Amino acid sequence: MPAPLNTFKKSLAEGQTLFGCWMSIAEGYTAEILSGAGFDWLLIDGEHSPNDIRSIRDQMVALKGSASHPIVRVPVGETWIIKQVLDVGVQTVLVPMVETAAQARDLVRACHYPPDGTRGVGYAVGRVSNFGQMENYGPTANDQICLLVQVENKTGLDNLDEILAVEGVDGVFIGPADLSASLGYLGQSMHPDMQATIMDALQRIDQSGKAAGILTPDDAMIQASLDAGARFVAVAMDIALLLNAAKSAASKWQGRKS
Repeated sequence: MPAPLNTFKKSLAEGQTLFGCWMSIAEGYTAEILSGAGFDWLLIDGEHSPNDIRSIRDQMVALKGSASHPIVRVPVGETWIIKQVLDVGVQTVLVPMVETAAQARDLVRACHYPPDGTRGVGYAVGRVSNFGQMENYGPTANDQICLLVQVENKTGLDNLDEILAVEGVDGVFIGPADLSASLGYLGQSMHPDMQATIMDALQRIDQSGKAAGILTPDDAMIQASLDAGARFVAVAMDIALLLNAAKSAASKWQGRKS
């Protein structure tokens, strides 16, 4: 039995546009709830959320069989954590703070088994191969891994064209918050100068043939990003969905106290 088809990677290669939700609550129960919400993909955030490899695994289990493809953002682009998330069954990895083509090439190698890469061969005891019961996993795994890299500071933006030229990078995600801070607009990603910079970057990514991605809950920015060529777009965040709904419910009835 070969490695499962990466439907997210296939859809991007076919030019489809996919909408997702950011998951920061770090619980399998929440992931299971969101699995039925209708998003094309759900991102398990290991960078700015209290996730570890066990909670990532638990959310992967909760999403098994879901039509929403799971993506994991690792906390840092290190071989050891990429190895771990791949071994618990992750097929699509998002790596933050990618600044150079050399770094991107190292990440490509970390995602692939030898002789194409440096990924450790431990699938015989991992969830990824159904604990050794998927006999043909190893020889077929490389083709189903999807690597997404985040460009989110001035150095990365300056090197964007070189990063886009790296074979094995499937998509480039623009991080509006960190990029804005790096360019002197901390907390001002909606500033006209930043919007122009972000949309230009998305256009360059799209024109390179790679998939462009972004996270924003703002409807106008979502549409502008789509117009600029973005094809994997996170349009919601679990914490914001919960908090906004809770505040709305509370304010609705607080005003009716006797």
